[in-house]
Amino acid sequence: MAFFLETLIGGLMAGMLYSLVALGFVLIFKASGVFNFAQGAMVLFAALAMARFSEWLPAWLGIEDKFLGNLLAFVVAAGVMFLLAWLIERLVLRHLVNQEGVTLLMATLGITYFLDGLGQTIFGSDIYKIDVGMPKDPVFLFDSVFQGGVMINLEDVYAACIAALLVVVLSLFFQKTSTGRALRAVADDHQAAQSIGIPLNRIWVIVWFVAGITALVAGIIWGSKMGVQFSLTTVALRALPVIILGGLTSVPGAIIGGLIIGVGEKLSEVYLGPFVGGGIEIWFAYVLALVFLLFRPQGLFGEKIIDRV
Repeated sequence: MAFFLETLIGGLMAGMLYSLVALGFVLIFKASGVFNFAQGAMVLFAALAMARFSEWLPAWLGIEDKFLGNLLAFVVAAGVMFLLAWLIERLVLRHLVNQEGVTLLMATLGITYFLDGLGQTIFGSDIYKIDVGMPKDPVFLFDSVFQGGVMINLEDVYAACIAALLVVVLSLFFQKTSTGRALRAVADDHQAAQSIGIPLNRIWVIVWFVAGITALVAGIIWGSKMGVQFSLTTVALRALPVIILGGLTSVPGAIIGGLIIGVGEKLSEVYLGPFVGGGIEIWFAYVLALVFLLFRPQGLFGEKIIDRV
């Protein structure tokens, strides 16, 4: 039972991180109606910015306190993501208002390759370390209930709590604020939103900045666990089944989908892997996503789109 609980908790922790990456996709889709292929590149770019600024700024400013240096690096990296959001709106999205969805999709592909190249040019292409003080050592809980206790990785717990807090804040932002409601209106119809006075350009800057902050937090967490390297862009691929399962238009769906896939990957690898030679964790999420595409393409919480002709 203790081993099952360890596997289950590990799956939940991984699922929260998947949800965090998937949120970036959902945010952009809710505001523009287009799938953002640049999200993985944004995670990498934000993580590179955090890693390098946490090295450069303390050296430049003579800061010895590690926490203060990391906080300053986070603020500057967030500023960089805001500048990036503003440039994307000013140079790309502003000229594509009311264009077909495939046009916006191709634009996000272009942004992906641009960010990959820009990140290497500015920050370098080595493997960098992010150390924000999260504990690396595991702890053992429930010693009195299970022999040997249940091993839990404290870094995963901290990361999951941060991800959960960000998810709650974003959910409240979309549901309770006028800007959140404006974002949903823009996604439904650009022209109609503009006709009632919603500033489309400002809304797009806001949503790309929020997606950038989400990418920054995700990049810090994944970079702390694995190091900041260019394979970090593939983290976005792990989030694709999450948004298919939860629904492209649902913030709660991204959370539930991430938890289901995180737990499913771990349990299937541990309990079914030995019977098929292992490797289930790699493809489990994609097979589950394929099943949903066949039988419920809008996902668990997504909106079913009906076109009348």
